[in-house]
Amino acid sequence: MEERVVSSQKLQETEYELNLRPSRLEEYIGQEELKKKLAIFIQASKVRKEALDHVLLYGPPGLGKTTLAHIIANELGVSIRYTSGPAIDRAGDLASILTNLKEHDVLFIDEIHRLSKTVEEVLYSAMEDFALDLVLGKGPAARSVRLDLPHFTLIGATTRPGLLASPLRDRFGVLLHLDYYEPGDLAHIIYRSAKVLGIPIDPDAANEIAQRSRGTPRVANRLLKRIRDYAQVRASGEITHVIAIDALTLLNVDHFGLDQIDRRLLQSIAERYQGGPVGLETLSAVVGEETGTIEEVVEPYLLQQGFLQRTPRGRVLTLRAYQHLGIPRTGDLFEGDA
Repeated sequence: MEERVVSSQKLQETEYELNLRPSRLEEYIGQEELKKKLAIFIQASKVRKEALDHVLLYGPPGLGKTTLAHIIANELGVSIRYTSGPAIDRAGDLASILTNLKEHDVLFIDEIHRLSKTVEEVLYSAMEDFALDLVLGKGPAARSVRLDLPHFTLIGATTRPGLLASPLRDRFGVLLHLDYYEPGDLAHIIYRSAKVLGIPIDPDAANEIAQRSRGTPRVANRLLKRIRDYAQVRASGEITHVIAIDALTLLNVDHFGLDQIDRRLLQSIAERYQGGPVGLETLSAVVGEETGTIEEVVEPYLLQQGFLQRTPRGRVLTLRAYQHLGIPRTGDLFEGDA
């Protein structure tokens, strides 16, 4: 799949770009209700001098789950150990990580829904009893050993909470959902990032970028950096409203944050299948993308914005999609538009 500037998928970041992340809760823009709850939970655990309850952060990619995990560790004044579900292959790998933690430390597991079943079962006793039950040896000589662990806080992050096993999900004391950002909050994030990067930007330009950032800080920062490149080559280096619009036009990102791949998918349904329904396999063949890419990367934002509907018979365009594409509707009115 071609690289998409509006993709919310994580890419390799330089140390310079990592500085864009806030380090304290007061610097974290947006998610106000979440911040209020989290501030109380953190303060209460510090007053009691106990480890914070295990935290599950869930929501679409690019909204700041990893950033929030580091902020929690900073607010607690403890160290954080970072890993991901696919990186922990065996129970022994998890045991090595857990036994090296110190009292009240934070263990952050990204993509926690991708933990193997064996590793997940070992994690149950670690989260609930702060102990590891290991079996040493094989056959008649095998023996069970229990290792005591320091009281730690596990922070799990997932974009697909429905894939978590119930026993694992129930062991999290704090469940926090991150939702898409409002354009006003994104404009503040863009303005802050521009200041950190030393980029002159006017408020109208920040608002324009925010409108096209798909409600996602990661996309907003990525667009800002590409527009910075355009401003430095084609202008004086300052991002004005006109420069922002010209750069976004060059990047093929429209007012709703849709790019060429989004529009190609919508136009294919409208022009070839009279608005649908059309099956995922057929759609994959027509637009030249894998079914997994369409389902997990392209479709979620189109569904969230009301351009697309999933039905038992397949994908169907909404009236809003026709209006946005400027294509007259030829199919029957879909019941979801009534």
